[in-house]
This record gives sequence, structure tokens and C-alpha cells, in this order.
Amino acid sequence: MHNKPLAARRAWLVQGLALGLAGSAALLGGCALPARRASGTDEAGEGYWSGRLALQVDSEPVQSWSAGFELMGRPEAGELRIASPLGQILAQLHWQPGSAVLVRGAERQHRASLASLVRELTGTEIPVEALFAWLRGNPARVPGWEADLSRQPEGRIIARRLEPLPATTLRLQFEP
Repeated sequence: MHNKPLAARRAWLVQGLALGLAGSAALLGGCALPARRASGTDEAGEGYWSGRLALQVDSEPVQSWSAGFELMGRPEAGELRIASPLGQILAQLHWQPGSAVLVRGAERQHRASLASLVRELTGTEIPVEALFAWLRGNPARVPGWEADLSRQPEGRIIARRLEPLPATTLRLQFEP
């Protein structure tokens, strides 16, 4: 007689566990990340790359940070997302001819150029337009910058700004 209530409780626990697991699976399925896009350029000239970037500015004191990135579009109009190591979007830059917007949380900053927004976000000049060429393996020339594209086919680029000071190093690791 004592075993019947115990068996009933076990059955109830097993059913509850099964329902809980099914509910958790459904909930997690709803939160799943979308499939990653392939890196590169499509027929319309739109590009997409994602990976990690590290920036070091040899100022006093030295400033450095790293983050995830997604770069989409083309030099004239596109979007750059900067993410924390856990994938949280920290900043988004959107640009088109004559307009650029930086979004950080609820804050939105509008400027006439992408260069000014990048300078506000990072504290230094970064040639975002040239990144598109470098990511494609094309050695775009930018005054004061040297880009090492020797490992671009492996998904690694190092670009250094030597002039004007302070020197800056930008490292990109991406899905080729």
C-alpha cells in the first residue's frame, strides 16, 4: 500500500520533468540565434563579415579593447555592429551618403560622416571604408596606414596607423 502513493508520485515527477524539458526546449528554440551568413560579397556588391577585432592606441596611457564585430553593406552605405564577448550588441553604426548614426542602447548620435562617429566610438581614426577592401583581400591605400593582408585568406588582418600619432594597431580575425 505504501508503494502505490510512491509510484504515483514518481509518475507525477517524471511527467513534470518531461513537460518542463519540453517547455524549456521550446523556449530555447525561440531564442536560438539565426543561421550565420557566409562572409564575402554577393552579386550586388554587398559584403558581410563577422569575427573579432582588437584595437590598440599607443597613447599615454595605452588604450586597448577587443570586441566581436559584424560588418555589412559597402563603403557608401552599411552597418557595423560591435558586440561584447558574450554577444551583447554594444554599438551599431549605420551610414549612407551624407548621414551616419551611432546607436548605443537608447542613445542615438547623428553625424554627417562615418569617420566622426568612429572617432567618437573608438577615440581614434579607423578607415572603415578601407576595411571592406582589406576584408576582400584588396590592398586599399590609406594615408598613414599599413595593412598586412598576408594572412587574409586565413581570416586575419593587421592594420597599423603610423601617422598621425598616436600609433594605432587594428587586428581583425574573421570567417573568410
